[in-house]
Amino acid sequence: MLSYPSAITLSSQTLAGLTRIIQQHRRAIRSRWRRLSCQRQALLVLAHLRNGDTYARLAAGFRIGVATVCRYLRETIDLLAQRAPSLTAALWQLAWSHNNYAILDGTVIRTDRIATNKPYYSGKHRHHGINLQALTDPYGRLLWISDGLPGATNDTTAARHHRICDLADQSGIRLLADSGYDNVAYGVITPYKNHRTAHQPKRPLGPAYTQANTTLAAVRGRGERGFATLKNWRVLTRVRTSTHRVTALAKAILTLEHSLS
Repeated sequence: MLSYPSAITLSSQTLAGLTRIIQQHRRAIRSRWRRLSCQRQALLVLAHLRNGDTYARLAAGFRIGVATVCRYLRETIDLLAQRAPSLTAALWQLAWSHNNYAILDGTVIRTDRIATNKPYYSGKHRHHGINLQALTDPYGRLLWISDGLPGATNDTTAARHHRICDLADQSGIRLLADSGYDNVAYGVITPYKNHRTAHQPKRPLGPAYTQANTTLAAVRGRGERGFATLKNWRVLTRVRTSTHRVTALAKAILTLEHSLS
């Protein structure tokens, strides 16, 4: 088997922070000897999340078994996911920072096909996946990620399922969203749409409505940075693990981005 040196585009601060988390966990459970040190386990997890390295490649690179790789990854990813902020905490953090609006957006994380294909097939994206909702602040910083729902769930249904609009209204935060959230709830600002049936002649929006949509798109475009940051982690390019693990992966990455970077 051939091997080659590789790199992970993360800072040493991220590695040190994750190492401390693993050390605290091992002390709490009174773990004794392990095949990898805390730092090497942290490096293993970062290689998987950032570079998308498979279990087999990690096992060969770190000279441990595939089952050990799986156990170390699951343990550390769960530790990180538990530290991710809740929706309420993210909204109140935004309110305390004197921002009065957040940007709501959704994406479908691509997964391999599974036995029950239909609920996970997104007709919009034309692949199987998990629907994730996210909030970013006005500057595009990712604040919160929802639990995953089957990819066939549209964004409006997902937002109502997670009660995003209700909790944002209670926090005094307005939400900006794209046309996929049209009429999702009072107080959510979406682009103007030309509501005409197929039997009516098409008519363009007036100049004032067009200008309002252009302004909203410019502000909301900053929110795209949040999901761009999330998808820089190659493990989410195409998830090959269980669909139930997508939520833990996304929340672990959120913790790494903001708590340890």
